[in-house]
Formats: sequence, structure tokens, C-alpha cells
Amino acid sequence: MAGAAGSSWSSLLLGAVAVALAVAAAPSLAGDPDYLQDICVADLNSEVKVNGFPCKANATADDFFSGVLASPGAAANTTTGAVVTGANVEKVPGLNTLGVSLARIDYAPGGLNPPHTHPRATEVVFVLYGELDVGFVTTANKLLSRTISQGDVFVFPRGLVHFQRNTGGNPAAVVSAFNSQLPGTQSIAATLFAASPAVPDAVLAKAFQIDDEEVDKIKAKFAPKKT
Repeated sequence: MAGAAGSSWSSLLLGAVAVALAVAAAPSLAGDPDYLQDICVADLNSEVKVNGFPCKANATADDFFSGVLASPGAAANTTTGAVVTGANVEKVPGLNTLGVSLARIDYAPGGLNPPHTHPRATEVVFVLYGELDVGFVTTANKLLSRTISQGDVFVFPRGLVHFQRNTGGNPAAVVSAFNSQLPGTQSIAATLFAASPAVPDAVLAKAFQIDDEEVDKIKAKFAPKKT
């Protein structure tokens, strides 16, 4: 049984790698500009500001390695029951200029990765385990959604609002591949109700057809917790 479980896990990891390689194999579809040299390891401490990161002088193998996705995130300790662990250029400097990155998303039972967008990348998720309701909304306000489970793949087009929710009674997890070294994330609720400086109450009240008091109540839910 242990051998079978190990084989199944290996197959899932191979599937996740295949998803990432499929994204990487299509540079013409990348969200980032094409690179002009073999490598350009990000100098994350440089004060020079460019579109991306400057190259550091001496690259090592460690610049292209990370074990950050190996362990599940503590999804049960979050407000929404989901946690995203990124393996982007900020965690793997060797990704600089290569136009790809990964993330792992872990979901507690009933956990939700709330509606959000990635302004710089299309996302492809590969289910490691569990069952999820997923979907995205087009600019014509059409919802495209379905249930996915272990071994399945689902695509969220660049810039469109999307979500994932764990519908099962057990934890779930996916690996996400992006065609950007730093896809960016804008959570819809947090963007509108936790911006700094704050979006004016009058704007939110009119947009959501609620009164100022309701706006303040929602903003209070997103306010930083006092320690």
C-alpha cells in the first residue's frame, strides 16, 4: 500500500511539473517580455528600479532552487480557510526574466480562495488532492464553473475574476502555474474595502447599493487585527 501511495503521489507531482512545463514551452504566450540572455538571477536587494529586477553578478544553483512548496500551508489558521504559498521571482531569484512561476494553494475543509485576479498572468491549477468548486467570470458577466478533483486541471484566463472553494470534508491542495515571474494578485474584497488610503465610503455605497453604515461594517472586517 505504501508503494502504491508513493507512486500515486509521484504521478501527481509529475502532472504538476508537466503543467508548468507546458506554460514555459509557449514563450509567445508569456505574460512577461522575452529574455535576451541565458540567465538573469534577480538582485532583490538592488536599489535600481527596472521592469523586473536587475541581474546579480554571480549566480549559483541555489538561485534556481526552492523547497517552499514541499509542505502544506496552515490553511485552517486563516480567515478564509485557504493559504497561498508562492514560488515566484521573490522566492526563486533564478526565475527573473523567464516568464514563469508556481504557487501552492492549500484549503481547509470549506476553505475559500476568495474572488481575485492576476493582472499579469493566466493561471493553470493542477489538483494534488481533494475536491474544489472553481470558476471565473468573463467581461460579459458569464460565470464558467465546475467541480474539479485529484489529477484535474483548470485554467483561469489572465485578468479575469476567479475563485476556488473546497467543497469536501477533507483538506485540498493544488499547484498553480503562471506565465509570469510575478503574476500579482488583487483580491476583490480586500482591494475595495482595505485599500490605503481608503476608497471613499460614498463610492462603495453607490457601487454596491448599500448605505455608509454597511460600508463601515465591511471595512471593519478587513481592518488589521490589533495585537
